[in-house]
Amino acid sequence: MEPTTLTTERLVLRPFVPEDAAEVYAACQDPEIQRWNEVPSPYTRAHADTWVHETVPAGWRGDTAYSFAVRLGPQGPLVAALGVHPRGESVFEVGFWAVAEHRGRGYVAEALGAAARWAFTELGAGRLEWRAEPDNAASRAVAEKAGFRMEGILRAGIRHRGTLRDCRVGALLPSDLDLPPHLPYLPARPDAGPAVSGTP
Repeated sequence: MEPTTLTTERLVLRPFVPEDAAEVYAACQDPEIQRWNEVPSPYTRAHADTWVHETVPAGWRGDTAYSFAVRLGPQGPLVAALGVHPRGESVFEVGFWAVAEHRGRGYVAEALGAAARWAFTELGAGRLEWRAEPDNAASRAVAEKAGFRMEGILRAGIRHRGTLRDCRVGALLPSDLDLPPHLPYLPARPDAGPAVSGTP
């Protein structure tokens, strides 16, 4: 996938570039980002340099991760990071963090909406998933604001700091954004009862 830039009313989402390293380093000193996200802890300037110089470009080249720097306008400050990651045929997972001083203003939900539309229309996604530890209420609030529907708890559903942990999972489908799916979707009937086997 060629590196892509997305825009919203307030934001510009573009791939990270080397000039972003200082802001990434500063943002990732936040204990909340280190607590909930799979970033190194402690987080050094070398980690930020590797991220912007190597990890992000390799993800775009290899179609393994599409990572966006979310900025308040073309020349504005970094307010968040957002990634879209392939997780199987037609399934992608989203992840994000927000810079501490820019939280509570709806920036991440706005960016997530733009990234979701891009994933459905350009990547051919049939389903976007959000996962987070059950106690991460802030992340859940962002996902729900962007339209994700909570589906339940997955046991050992994420890996964090070398351990498998339970997580809450939510999903967004093209139809949730009034977009046509790339593949037909046959949902379960709401009144479907338990399976019956054997003979009377």
